[in-house]
Amino acid sequence: MFGKFFKKPSDDLASRTPPGQALTERFPVLTYGPSPRVEPENVRIRVWGLATETAFDWNELNAMSQTTLTNDIHCVTHWSKLDVTWTGITVPELMSRVTLQPAATHVLIHCYGGYTTNLPISDFNRPENLFAHTLEGAPLPLEHGGPLRLVIPHLYIWKSAKWVSGLEFLDHDERGFWERNGYHDRGDPWKQERYSDD
Repeated sequence: MFGKFFKKPSDDLASRTPPGQALTERFPVLTYGPSPRVEPENVRIRVWGLATETAFDWNELNAMSQTTLTNDIHCVTHWSKLDVTWTGITVPELMSRVTLQPAATHVLIHCYGGYTTNLPISDFNRPENLFAHTLEGAPLPLEHGGPLRLVIPHLYIWKSAKWVSGLEFLDHDERGFWERNGYHDRGDPWKQERYSDD
């Protein structure tokens, strides 16, 4: 893992680097399948399931309060990148416009291209989580999920779904693409929750 692009964290950065991770200043691109091309004006986040059905288009998303946050990201493939700056809509900002049924406990995130990933609402609806459209001050590149992706910095980055298109609220946990294919159901990097036990 160590080499030209990856390095062991220095002592002053060790507390920010989960076990088993190497640091990189690059932003490696890892995507299963082709990257879907969605023009910003066609972006739409549909909400359904155990919620009042609604949808938010690109203009509505950009009319919401915008937030810039800097956080560290960690990939299950053993790299971490520190101090990544994103701009977008916090999940609580969007969720303030969503009416959930009391039975809702989980969300299955749907994406253009067919990718899905699952989260408990307690992991999803946190102030540090963003629907991001900007990376380091520039429009989010296609390969990193542009025009819009989810950023869930406290979990491995496969939970930060690219090209988000929908939020399906459920009263149970329903595994997404990688979770059905051997990845851990939650993915906490500090606990090295990389792969499923079953």
